[in-house]
Amino acid sequence: MTLLVVFAVLLTFIPAESASSRYLPKAAISSPVFGPRQVYGLLNGSVTVKCFYPPTRVNRHDRKYWCKQSSMGCTTIISTNGYTTKGYQGRASITDYPQAEYFQIDISKLTEADAGTYQCGVGVNGRGLSHRVGLDVSEGPHVPEGAELFYVGLHSTLTMSCSFGEEYVSTRKFLCKMEKNGCHNIVDSYGTIDNDYTGRVLLTNEEPPGTFSIVITQMGWEDSGLYLCGAGTYGENGETKELDVHVYEKAKAPQEKPTIIGVKGSSVTFTCRYESLRRSSLKYWCKWRGTGCARIIDSLGFVSPLYEGRVAIYDNPANKTFTVILNQLKDSDQGYYWCMTDEEKEQQSSTELKIIDGEPGLTGKTEVEAQVGSRVDLTCSYPCKYYSYQKYWCNWTNTGCTPMPASDQKQAGPDVTCVTDNKTVILTFNSVAKSDQGWYWCGVKHNGLFGETMAVYLEVTGGSGASRSLDLLNVDTPSHAEPGLIPQGGDHSDAEVRSAAASESSDQSHGPSKITLIMAPVAAVFLVLATAFAIFKYRQMKRSDVVSVGSYRTNISMSDFESVKEYSASNNACTKESQETQIGGDEFITTAAAPDKAAETKKAKRNSKEDADLAYSTYLLTSSSIAQSGAGGASAAPAVPPQTWDGKI
Repeated sequence: MTLLVVFAVLLTFIPAESASSRYLPKAAISSPVFGPRQVYGLLNGSVTVKCFYPPTRVNRHDRKYWCKQSSMGCTTIISTNGYTTKGYQGRASITDYPQAEYFQIDISKLTEADAGTYQCGVGVNGRGLSHRVGLDVSEGPHVPEGAELFYVGLHSTLTMSCSFGEEYVSTRKFLCKMEKNGCHNIVDSYGTIDNDYTGRVLLTNEEPPGTFSIVITQMGWEDSGLYLCGAGTYGENGETKELDVHVYEKAKAPQEKPTIIGVKGSSVTFTCRYESLRRSSLKYWCKWRGTGCARIIDSLGFVSPLYEGRVAIYDNPANKTFTVILNQLKDSDQGYYWCMTDEEKEQQSSTELKIIDGEPGLTGKTEVEAQVGSRVDLTCSYPCKYYSYQKYWCNWTNTGCTPMPASDQKQAGPDVTCVTDNKTVILTFNSVAKSDQGWYWCGVKHNGLFGETMAVYLEVTGGSGASRSLDLLNVDTPSHAEPGLIPQGGDHSDAEVRSAAASESSDQSHGPSKITLIMAPVAAVFLVLATAFAIFKYRQMKRSDVVSVGSYRTNISMSDFESVKEYSASNNACTKESQETQIGGDEFITTAAAPDKAAETKKAKRNSKEDADLAYSTYLLTSSSIAQSGAGGASAAPAVPPQTWDGKI
């Protein structure tokens, strides 16, 4: 009893069965040749058997055969080499369809002796490239319907269709897979989806009423097996249909990435492959929703309003691919996306997109506003890893993104320049027009493949360029720009300065200068501060050191001297060290006094208080004079024209 309890506890720790453990692994699929498991025929009736094989060059040209098993081996009934055994001549045929990847056996005038176990194969009998088929012959009147066969390549897409009539329009539709314990539900019309098929299965109602289709992408080895599509509930009510699916490995078949990881705010690129049967086939891209696939963009110009400016599609018929780029990624973009075509042989694929936090490689302002006629620079900064990549700007429309001309092409209109010093790509509009409003993309390419992109929306408002904000001269200048870099639009900035100067000159010709009226009180305040500083320094004379440079003798604090020296080293680096300030006529040149003049010199020397009083009086007189001249300004000029001198004194 104790052992049973322990065993029951251990069973609880066994994880739930996944698809990979429930279904056959690759090793269990013994032969790539595939056909029906069982076929049914009526006496004197006929039966048709299709056997699929891998479309390799050898298989296409090799012998195909149909043989009947017995205790002695497998006896050939008919083969593509032209052989037909006795008893089947005139009522058995075999036809190879290498382009369709299968061969077909037809047998008519069935007898009870025809019932048994057969093999359809490629090459020599019993070498492994064969598939076992059971044939049942009965009197009827009804014959069970055999399973519909689907032979699908690894990692490709399976499309199945089931129809049960108009009476089942409102009935639950479903697809399940046969297992030992019943039929495991894969998807139904109520939105129930098995976890192993999330994002890669889609059930859609079709015409006529009562018909629906099931699409499964990214087919794996575990997807081989017997399925049932039905209307109603399995084992209880409704109708079902058998679907027999076999997965094989294509030779050198390209495998798409099942998952793409994108950085929030950046972009991702999806590559979709297709086998085109018509030159005008429609390609489109949609987001899986469980109950359908919401179309985002197609090759005819449709773009969902929710994705305007963020998504573009490029078709490349040469290598049978189309590329989809999704920009300005956000959390809500996470999910499953499908590549679709309207071909009869649909080449559909699904990819999961996961969004993570991080820093985009391309940076810049994503929204820019400008006025009509102004100059605008749209900037796009890129990291070192994109240094050798091709950079571009393009104008986005619902049919694609048209590359903008580079500046070295000398074409009229906006141009693109790349400043490698600070790793910036710049799109310049010398005179922006209302028609320039819209989406622009900055991006990189490497070896012809699209890389990261950044979308910018340019809004153009009415008005003249003269009143435009100065911020547009340096739209999104990178923070890491090197010192001394001249931003784009320097010529325009100079024009604005010249315009301002002309306006100022015009104002001066019509009246008193506003600058003079403002600068007069400022100068007075500056003089007050300078005089106060001079008085303060004079009172420090007795505490100062005496410094002599040649015949020049002055009183200066050593601390002041060193502070000036330090300031000159950091802010006047371009000044030559040999350059000296010339001494003017106001300098004091001191010489040794004669003994008999010593007493007179001492007597004539004023004390500190007298010097301070004298300096203060001088300051009052000077400031009063400046204030009067400032107040008078240009109004002090004579109102009448000056007299003509005519050379007379």
